[in-house]
Amino acid sequence: MNLFPVYSLYDVEPVKGCGSYIYDAEGTEYLDLYGGHAVISIGHAHPHYVEMISKQVATLGFYSNSVINTLQEKLAKKLGEISGLKDYSLFMVNSGAEANENAIKVASFHTGKSRVLAFKGAFHGRTSGAVEMTDNPKINSPFNVTDKVTFVPLGDIEAVERELATGEYCAAIIEGIQGVAGIQMPGDDFLRQLREATTRHGVCLILDEVQSGYGRTGRFFAHQYSGIKPDLISMAKGMGNGFPVGGVLIAPHFEAWGGMLGTTFGGNHLACAAAIAVLDVIKEENLVANAEKVGNYLIEKLKAMPGIKEVRGRGLMIGIEIEGSAPELRKKLVFDKHIFTGGAGQHTVRLLPALGITTEHADKFLKAFEEVL
Repeated sequence: MNLFPVYSLYDVEPVKGCGSYIYDAEGTEYLDLYGGHAVISIGHAHPHYVEMISKQVATLGFYSNSVINTLQEKLAKKLGEISGLKDYSLFMVNSGAEANENAIKVASFHTGKSRVLAFKGAFHGRTSGAVEMTDNPKINSPFNVTDKVTFVPLGDIEAVERELATGEYCAAIIEGIQGVAGIQMPGDDFLRQLREATTRHGVCLILDEVQSGYGRTGRFFAHQYSGIKPDLISMAKGMGNGFPVGGVLIAPHFEAWGGMLGTTFGGNHLACAAAIAVLDVIKEENLVANAEKVGNYLIEKLKAMPGIKEVRGRGLMIGIEIEGSAPELRKKLVFDKHIFTGGAGQHTVRLLPALGITTEHADKFLKAFEEVL
């Protein structure tokens, strides 16, 4: 049997990780400034994370949601305290796409309506509903295409108002910062306008913080810069530092009923142990503040570097737009400089490193980047 070849692969196989570095079988060291799509939030093989998962799998790795699991309650309490959203409820799933699917389901149940407003450039996942809310026809199969999602330009509040005024929408969904689109910022004023408009029209506001959440931007969630409170918040990626964990934060005005949502693996014992360990480290090592500090340092240095068209982002969610080919530049970084970065289109390099990177790591990257630019 062969693998189904849907991925473009670098000819590199990491076999070990430690902090912000990964290593291949020959022992070659690579600085990891991408974290596997923003997943590695607290660094590879963090000792506390390894200990928590090891202890949990040695006692009980899994049981279903048909029994009490106090680890879920412990996680919810810690998450409420660290995020500042103690009055929200947590529903656990396995991925960002699942989180968005369930957020839409809650909104649709709550409002009795079915249409969703999304934004040009959006990426919300590849499952049936999530991919329909993703602005990429190439990955949207004929089965997935419906007439239930409308895309409007990011930042265009007049277009939002026109659509919401029809009274057909259960939700508007927006990323805290658009990641796949190239680190596109919605703007704090626009988020405040969107919150006001959705409230006025009785539409649920969903903040997709799958990539931009969990401390990455220098706030626990990117939308918190704007001061708004969404109805639903989806999250995943950095939540488990590599273990598949996702979740939906649900505002207190939603009412749950038995069977409304469900999942086999979501919130299992190992997932909870991983997610609790991540929150422990984020708090203990003050990683949200570090993301803001080192991110600001990187952004300031990059903006002063000649040959860069634009630098976008906040904290450690950074998009570097260049005139030339970003895929070719990234290959040079990997094979000539041993540095992993991410991409977003033909001209944007994405940085999504672990939240604990240092200015020394940043300087190593800046030197290498300038040399290959």
